[in-house]
Amino acid sequence: MIEPALARRIRLLGCDVDGTMTDGGLYLGGPAEAPVELKRFDIQDGLGVHLLRAAGVAVAVVTGRAGEPARRRAEELQVDEFAADAGARKLPLFEAILRRRGVGWDEACFVGDDLPDLPLLRRVALPVAVANACREVKAACRVVTTARGGHGALREFAEALLQARGAWSDVVASYLRERDEARAEDHAAAP
Repeated sequence: MIEPALARRIRLLGCDVDGTMTDGGLYLGGPAEAPVELKRFDIQDGLGVHLLRAAGVAVAVVTGRAGEPARRRAEELQVDEFAADAGARKLPLFEAILRRRGVGWDEACFVGDDLPDLPLLRRVALPVAVANACREVKAACRVVTTARGGHGALREFAEALLQARGAWSDVVASYLRERDEARAEDHAAAP
């Protein structure tokens, strides 16, 4: 359970990619001169990101693997910030994001699953672990999702945070209204 006062204070959600937005699996192939890397992302997590942003919570994706699939997914989701470090040194990346956005550690949360996330999870106001997180990460977190990374964990947390803020019903109503209006416009434009 997230305390409403804490939930309302959160201005930025940071999120890991591998094992959090994905199931942690990597598909590597292709010739050495043109390697291919594929990852599986859960569509429900994308909706969670959209709803958070609609509620005024900035979203930053911070990854320790500088691959193209993560960057592409971040662009598709129109996240506010994307940062990658192949050495998994996430703390300086996240600190820079907080500085740029004028957000304090006490106004940030982070969702992670493994050891490279611990330096962030130990500093944010609301540390969150996905169900498949390692023991050390779960021990450092105030919230542990029931869903595994890459299987709707981010969506689950987005709903919990927005419910605790008292914003869930309004955000969902707005989301559905946008889709109804678009449908009505499509029907009106049809011959």
